[in-house]
Amino acid sequence: MTTKPFPVRTAAFTLTELFVILAVISVLAMLLVPAYSRARQRAQRISCTCHLKQIGLAFKTWSLDHTNLYPMQLPSTNGGSFEFATSGEGFRYFQVMSNELATPRILVCPADKRKPSKDFESLANSNLSYFLALNADDAYPNMALAGDRNLTNGSSLVRGILTLTTNHPPGWTHELHNACGQILLDDGSVQQVSTSRLQTDLQSSEGARLAIP
Repeated sequence: MTTKPFPVRTAAFTLTELFVILAVISVLAMLLVPAYSRARQRAQRISCTCHLKQIGLAFKTWSLDHTNLYPMQLPSTNGGSFEFATSGEGFRYFQVMSNELATPRILVCPADKRKPSKDFESLANSNLSYFLALNADDAYPNMALAGDRNLTNGSSLVRGILTLTTNHPPGWTHELHNACGQILLDDGSVQQVSTSRLQTDLQSSEGARLAIP
């Protein structure tokens, strides 16, 4: 005599239980996604700071070999790129410092959609994330030397040059660091500043000319 096996019952979610699980997943997603986004933005700012510090070091090293002057202060016959001061071709100043910079990858901010150049020979403004202050001088350590390119004063660029005036205060766009930006000073330090702080810091920079890539 053979006995029939008992049928095995499989447990299944009820519709209510399924809705509860989906609700929990949705809540977790709403909590984790903003936290991940903030962590990512913070990591990008830290990396951007490192890039700017390396750029600042490159300028210092280059100037030590060129009578304490920057590339925008010396003509090409002396190794600089002064001739391009009115062209807005900011990449020219970085090209002459290729030995000090080592790689063009540090010229692009991690928060930027722009792509780094494969080498310094093919470098162009489209491979830059940072503006360059054409009036920068090694003798004034608190002056701005470079910074994030998402800087504007509401006026059109003339050949890629932005001139700071009291009538048109500068500010950051939302393009890179969420309406903030990073400034490299001549002393090699890097500061993250808001638009209001930026306007305060640059009050004494009337007439400063920035090459915006």
